[in-house]
Amino acid sequence: MKKILILSFLICSYLSAEIPEGYYDGAEGLIGEELKTALHEIIDNHIEFPYTSTSTDTWDILKETDRDPNNPDNVILIYTGWSVDAEQEYNNGQGWSREHVWAKSHGDFGTDPGAGTDVHHLRPCDISVNSSKSNKDFDNGGTEYIDPDGGPTGCYRTTYTWEPREAVKGDVARMMFYMATRYEGDSGELDLELVDYAPSSPDGEPVHGVYSTLMQWHVEDPVDAWEENRNDIIYEDYQENRNPFIDHPEYVEMIYNPVSVEDSQVSLEYYTISNYPNPFNPETIISFEIKESESGVLTIFNLKGQLIESHEFNSCKHEYTWNADDHGSGLYFYQLKTESSILTRKMLLLK
Repeated sequence: MKKILILSFLICSYLSAEIPEGYYDGAEGLIGEELKTALHEIIDNHIEFPYTSTSTDTWDILKETDRDPNNPDNVILIYTGWSVDAEQEYNNGQGWSREHVWAKSHGDFGTDPGAGTDVHHLRPCDISVNSSKSNKDFDNGGTEYIDPDGGPTGCYRTTYTWEPREAVKGDVARMMFYMATRYEGDSGELDLELVDYAPSSPDGEPVHGVYSTLMQWHVEDPVDAWEENRNDIIYEDYQENRNPFIDHPEYVEMIYNPVSVEDSQVSLEYYTISNYPNPFNPETIISFEIKESESGVLTIFNLKGQLIESHEFNSCKHEYTWNADDHGSGLYFYQLKTESSILTRKMLLLK
C-alpha cells in the first residue's frame, strides 16, 4: 500500500460545526454527573450500522468522515496522518484498518452494533500501526514507534500505553469522553468509564485510561475544523447523534471538574481570593486581599488559556466585578499574581 505523508492539508474550506437549534437544551444549567446524564440522554439511541456489510457499513462511513480534502479518493489515517487509497479497505493486510479508539477489549464489546460500530470513535488506521497500538491505554511517554513500511509515526509507546501524534491528541481525548458518556449501562449496553491508571483493563473491564492525560490533551489540542466536519457528517448523514465535547469543549471540565463556591476560595497567611456567585450569569464578584507592601495583577482567561482581561492593583483589598455578557457559557479561570505568589481559581459561566 502506498503511504503518503500529509504534512498539512486544507480544512479551512469545511463549514464550522452546525449544531441543531435546541439540541443541547436538556443540558442547560447543569454540571457534574447531572450534565453527563443529560448529555447521555441526548446522544443515546443513535442509528446503528453494521461493521461489515453489502449495505452501508462502517467502511463506507469512514470513507466520508475521514476523506482527504486534498485527494477525495483517499482517507487520512488517524495516528500517522498518512493519506491512503480509500478503496483499499483491508485488502489482505495491504490496505487500511478500522481503529477502535476506545479499544474494543476494554469492555469486550467486539464489533457488534453499539460501541463496536459507533463511528464517533472509529477511525481509519494503518494496519501495522494499529497492531502496535493494540489495546494500550493512552498516556505520555515511551519510545517512538517506527513503522516498518512507513517510517517515523510521531507516536510513542510503552508496554501498556500509547501516545498519538500531537495533531490528534485532543481528537482522541474527545472521542474517549464521548464513549464514557454515550455508554452508561442502560438498554443492555456497557457502562464505559475513564480511569486514571494503566494498564486499566487486564480482564476486559469496561474502563480505559489514562483520564488525567486525556484531560491534558483535550486542553492542549483544541477542537479544529476537521473534527467539526466529521461530527456534522456523522450526525447529518448517518447516526443522527453528535459528540458533545466537539460542540462544547467546556463540557469536559463541567463534568469532570465541576466548580463550586468552596473550590474557588483559598486562604493563606497574607492572601485570600474568591468569587461569588459561582456558577454565575452574567456577573460575578472577584474578591482578593494581598500584602500592603505588594502590588498585584488580576487576569481572567478562558479554557484555552486565552487572555480576556488584565488589571493591576496596588493596595490590600479589592472587589472586581466581571461582566461576561460578551462571553459564552463555559469554564473560565482567574489568577492573582503578586511579587511572591500566584493563585489561580476557576469559575463557571452558565447562560
